[in-house]
Amino acid sequence: MNLKKMTTAISAAALLAPMAVQAEGEVNIYSYRQAYLLEPLLEAFKEETGIDTNVVFAKKGLAERLEREGRNSPADVVMTVDISRLSELVDRDLVQGLQNDELESNIPENLRHPEGKWYALTTRGRLIYASKERVEEGEITTYEELADEKWDDRICTRSGKHPYNIALFSSMIAHHGAEYTEEWLEGLKDNLARKPQGGDRDQIKAIHAGECDLSIGNSYYYGNMLMDENQREAAESVRLIFPNNDGRGTHINISGIALTKSAPNREDAIKLMEFLSTPEAQRIYAEANTEYPANPSVEPAGIVAEWGDINPDSLSLQEIADHRNQAVKMVDRVDYDN
Repeated sequence: MNLKKMTTAISAAALLAPMAVQAEGEVNIYSYRQAYLLEPLLEAFKEETGIDTNVVFAKKGLAERLEREGRNSPADVVMTVDISRLSELVDRDLVQGLQNDELESNIPENLRHPEGKWYALTTRGRLIYASKERVEEGEITTYEELADEKWDDRICTRSGKHPYNIALFSSMIAHHGAEYTEEWLEGLKDNLARKPQGGDRDQIKAIHAGECDLSIGNSYYYGNMLMDENQREAAESVRLIFPNNDGRGTHINISGIALTKSAPNREDAIKLMEFLSTPEAQRIYAEANTEYPANPSVEPAGIVAEWGDINPDSLSLQEIADHRNQAVKMVDRVDYDN
C-alpha cells in the first residue's frame, strides 16, 4: 500500500506504526524538521525530477525508530538539525557513507562527514544577542568575553546541556583546550542573571523585559521572530553580534542529511541529496528558514543578507562532535544549570 504524502507532523501513535516501503520514483524522509519547512524544497525537487517525497516528522525518537526497524526500515534519508543528532546516527551505525562528486563539490569539507555519512544543507551562527539600550556597540565581540566580570548578573541562556550550547562549548574545547574552557564556563555561569531556562527565543524576550542584557542564540531564531508580528518588538530590542568575526570566526551549527543503511530507494535518495546541495535548492532552503547556505557559492538572501557578513569558523563539525561527551561532562562538573 502506498504511503500518502505527509505535510504535517504525525501523531505519536503514527510514529510507532510501520511505514510502507515506496515504489520507484519516491523517497521516504524521516525528519526532525517540520514538514512545512521542507515543502518548498520538495516541491521544487518533484518539479525537476518527477520523484515524490514522503515525510515523517518527529521531535525526537527517529534514531530509535530506525534502530528498531533495522534492515526493514522504509526510510531513505534522515534530515535533521544540529551536529549532535547527525553524530548520533553515525554512532548507532544507522547511516551509510556516500562518496559523491556533486555533494563533495557543493559542500565544503568541514561541513560533511569524512566518510560521507552526513552532509550539511544549511548553517546558522551561534550569536550573541545584546540589548540595544544597555550594551554599547562594540562592547563585546567574542565568546571569550562572556566570562568577563563586567557581565556579572547580566547574561541569560537556555540549558547548558542543550545540543546547541554543547556544540559551542565543544568548539571552545577544540580551540582552547579543556582547562581553559572549564574556567571560561565557570565564568559564564557566574555571570548568569537567572537559572538557565527556555529556548533561544525566550532569551531575547528576557532581554526585552530587562531581565538580562546578553544571551547566546542561533541566528535563525532572531530572523523568525522578526517575521512574527507578535514577537517582532522583542527581536527589535536586541542587536546581533557575530562573535570572533574578526578572528577565528563565528561558531556555526548545521542542518543536514544522511543516507540510511536500508535506503530502499537509494538512487532516488541520492538524487534528492544532490539536488539539496545545488544553488537553487540552497537558496530556497536557507531563505525559508532564515539560515545561511552550506554551499559557499550561494550568497545569503532576504533579511539574513541585511545582518552583514558572517565569517564562519572553519573548524570541522566532526571535530566539534568529537568533543561532545567531554563538553557534557564539563557542564555537569560546573553545575551550569543549577
